[in-house]
Amino acid sequence: QVQLVESGGGLVQPGGSLRLSCAVSGFNLDYYAVGWFRQAPGKEREGVSCVSSSDSSSYYRDSVKGRFTFSRDNAKNTVYLQMNSLIAEDTAVYYCAVDPAQGSARHFCTYGMDYWGKGTLVTVSS
Repeated sequence: QVQLVESGGGLVQPGGSLRLSCAVSGFNLDYYAVGWFRQAPGKEREGVSCVSSSDSSSYYRDSVKGRFTFSRDNAKNTVYLQMNSLIAEDTAVYYCAVDPAQGSARHFCTYGMDYWGKGTLVTVSS
């Protein structure tokens, strides 16, 4: 049974940093595409950063390039999203997701994935 549990969200001031974690279980992380998505109030869900296991591609949406970093620790079955220089527009519920299918990271970040966590809220405000 695939399980994803996000943590690390909270309230942070503009310019601050947070690191989100996603603990995964029930599957081999080496063979799944993994991604971080977010949904702000009143807006559609959007892909933030994704990594594909089938072609080793990675993707960051333009608005987070240079500020957010995706990483993974397969030994701990955990993926991370380091978020620096946070701005108010980063406020959203952040979700971790995985998918066993083949495809590019951009594809997964555009169309979504099969399995989702419940999300963690990030609020950027002074």
